[in-house]
Amino acid sequence: MPLPKMPTKPAALLSPKEYPKADKGKPVKALKATLPEKTKPENSTNTQRKKPVSTTLPATPKVTIPVATRTTSTPVAVPAVVAATKNKTSSNPIKSGTSRAADKSGVTKLFVLDTNVLMHDPTSLFRFEEHDVYLPMITLEELDDHKKGMSEVARNARQVSRSLDALVGDIDHHEIEKGILLSKLGNKDAGGHLYFQTKLQIGALPPGLPQGKADNQILGVVRALEQEFPGRPIVLVSKDINMRIKARAMGLPAEDYFNDHVLEDSDLLYSGIVQLPDDFWNKHGKGIETWQENKNGLSSTFYRITGPVIPSLLVNQFVYLEPKNGEASFYGQVRQINGKTAVLQTLRDYGHIKHSVWGITSRNREQNFALNLLMDPECDFVTLLGQAGTGKTLLALAAGLAQVLETKTYNEIIVTRVTVPVGEDIGFLPGTEEEKMSPWMGAFDDNLEVLNKSDNDAGDWGRAATQDLIRSKIKIKSLNFMRGRTFVNKFLIIDEAQNLTPKQVKTLVTRAGPGTKIICLGNIAQIDTPYLTEGSSGLTYVVDRFKGWAHSGHVTLARGERSRLADHASEIL
Repeated sequence: MPLPKMPTKPAALLSPKEYPKADKGKPVKALKATLPEKTKPENSTNTQRKKPVSTTLPATPKVTIPVATRTTSTPVAVPAVVAATKNKTSSNPIKSGTSRAADKSGVTKLFVLDTNVLMHDPTSLFRFEEHDVYLPMITLEELDDHKKGMSEVARNARQVSRSLDALVGDIDHHEIEKGILLSKLGNKDAGGHLYFQTKLQIGALPPGLPQGKADNQILGVVRALEQEFPGRPIVLVSKDINMRIKARAMGLPAEDYFNDHVLEDSDLLYSGIVQLPDDFWNKHGKGIETWQENKNGLSSTFYRITGPVIPSLLVNQFVYLEPKNGEASFYGQVRQINGKTAVLQTLRDYGHIKHSVWGITSRNREQNFALNLLMDPECDFVTLLGQAGTGKTLLALAAGLAQVLETKTYNEIIVTRVTVPVGEDIGFLPGTEEEKMSPWMGAFDDNLEVLNKSDNDAGDWGRAATQDLIRSKIKIKSLNFMRGRTFVNKFLIIDEAQNLTPKQVKTLVTRAGPGTKIICLGNIAQIDTPYLTEGSSGLTYVVDRFKGWAHSGHVTLARGERSRLADHASEIL
């Protein structure tokens, strides 16, 4: 049925008797009723809305509609806009209104930093581009309180103190009030100034707030700065959620520190897989070149193609085309890119039993892509993402055992992970390093039981000998003792890598010596480390930084293969 025209005047409340009724085959006519000019539209916000007869809405022109105009005869097409706004604000960092207004006008802002920002990222001083940074005196006091110890927080606090000392080392006392250039240490991206609190600044706080608490003192400084510089946009930056809530309750602009985020939205993370359009061969088949090569004992077919899709691809990215007209599917990997020309290599089908890896075959497309990366000796760094039950650990272990015990490509398998408990910690663990790590390696023990299923004819002695041989080639190491080590010809598996910070991932990946392959496994939806998010995780960091490198690859495993119970639980829980 056709919809009525958009109203030009606010509509009055209609009683149920006055609702328009539609006869069969006749359109509904809109009832015209106007409000007096003095009547405010917001008085009718509780208007009961009757569902429109037609659910298909045409493209609605951009018209500003008061709340009272949403009557039964004029359905408003706003849910899509609201949904888009919600999605945007939920995925992107939320800026305060003061920041958004300053961005539009081009005015530089003054950021007041909380202590937790400096201890979270010691380089945060130089990450605010052309804007200025202000440090309250209580922030320096808290830095001094946290500088002792060997923890990551203590190291960051000492690094911030050294940076501040280098900035103010040759500055006269009278020059500090004028601001210190943040670019004087070589940080060219930092175009603002650093200001210290050099005098007592007391801002009016709501009665009842304890004046001696550090958070409240910082809020008082922000209020005092607003009173001292009324035309300057001043924003509090804090990693403490409650601190930001209190600031907003007091009417002070506050926002999170999100310069450490690799991506604003985890949905934008590189998946390593791209589906080719259905007309790919029609647009890219002209002048195609094909040949075969015998590489690493395997025969592969190569295609050199040119077309408009090529510039959007990356080296070592997987491409696939599954036609719905019954034609054969195509699975390939990008090997070279030169402008609009690329070289694609066909993949080995690890779903076939004759190509099984330590008795394991791939059960879906993504697992086949992952095994092609894990079994490629030219690929030094592999990252596998996926929810629980997608086979990350099983595939990595099977590929490691096959290349350590069968092809002798690597000497041994080294397994490590972050020891972050899901619940309460069980306390100190007895024994050696490997014995202390064994409770954390239950996932590997479970997968080894699957991989150790040998022929029943071997008997108990044969199975025990096989398990002892496998155990002798797998070493479990703690993450805490990795600094300074160099692994040569090792197959290094880093499990639960989503709980690592970018600095910890850098420490691990730089341990690789000649002939070593590193595999990072994780699920960014299961982060147990405090202060880490999907956007700031070390696993997200390496996936984004390594994409397109000729000796690295990434695959996001999408389909769970553990059991139907686990798959259903992942969807509904």
